[in-house]
Amino acid sequence: MSRELTRLYRALAADTDERALPAPDRVRRGADRRARQRAAVGALAVAALVAGTAAGAQLVLAAGPDVDPAPATTTGSPSPSPTAVPPSPGRTTPPPSARTPDAPPPTSARPPAAGPTRIPDRAFFTLAAANDAGTGSTFGSGRVLPALCGATPGESGIVTRRARSLAFKLAGTPEGYLPDGSYRHTITVYRPGRADDALAELRRAVRDCPTRTGSDGGEGLTSTQRLLPDAGYGDESVLFEVRRPATDYEGAPTVKEVVRLVRAVRIGNVVTVLWELGWEGTSTPRSQLDSDSRRAVLAIRDWLR
Repeated sequence: MSRELTRLYRALAADTDERALPAPDRVRRGADRRARQRAAVGALAVAALVAGTAAGAQLVLAAGPDVDPAPATTTGSPSPSPTAVPPSPGRTTPPPSARTPDAPPPTSARPPAAGPTRIPDRAFFTLAAANDAGTGSTFGSGRVLPALCGATPGESGIVTRRARSLAFKLAGTPEGYLPDGSYRHTITVYRPGRADDALAELRRAVRDCPTRTGSDGGEGLTSTQRLLPDAGYGDESVLFEVRRPATDYEGAPTVKEVVRLVRAVRIGNVVTVLWELGWEGTSTPRSQLDSDSRRAVLAIRDWLR
């Protein structure tokens, strides 16, 4: 053995001799203490795990009624999972993949208008050249119908109304002569479903007022009203006559009668009325009223297109 190795052994022996080894019973007590500590730590860890599991189960059971049910299983090919969209700063609406597929898209379409709210001049018919008396027409307010025992048919559900007065001459009357008659011509726009009610009310009012005292141009005289058969004008029409005794220049009754004709025609939600008032005691010629009624219907239809 070399001198250097011998010196190293001597130094190791001297170092170990100075360190006293613990007694065996002390070594056993230390080992037992460490084992008890590890067992206690393990028991605490198991207790914490059990307590956490129980608390989680209680939370799940408490939230159970509000949890959405699992989707039904289908037999078709599985659908690809939607790609999550990261939230953007300030975003207030869910991404397209999170929206309900059955929800209808929002719409801003307005309901269609019920009808016109104003009546232009072109809605009124133009007299045929042979019937133009050269007096023109005058727009203004006034009565729409003769008095019918206090009834006011067609006065509800009105959107707008306009009226005019105009005179006419017969085709055989030379120019420059007095007119042969005149009209009170009105156009009324009604709310949907009320125009046909207006004509029904007019029929009933005429039936309920067969006679009345006092009339246009003949105060104190008795006039009679009756419905006349009518068809072929617009969607429907009502025609009635008003008869009263004629009077002389002093207002005294004569053996003659004055006849006034009134026709109301419905075109959709629009009603036009031609009330012939005569001129200085003249009666209404039916053929002229028929011709002008057809022109009135055509003018309204052209306007409503």
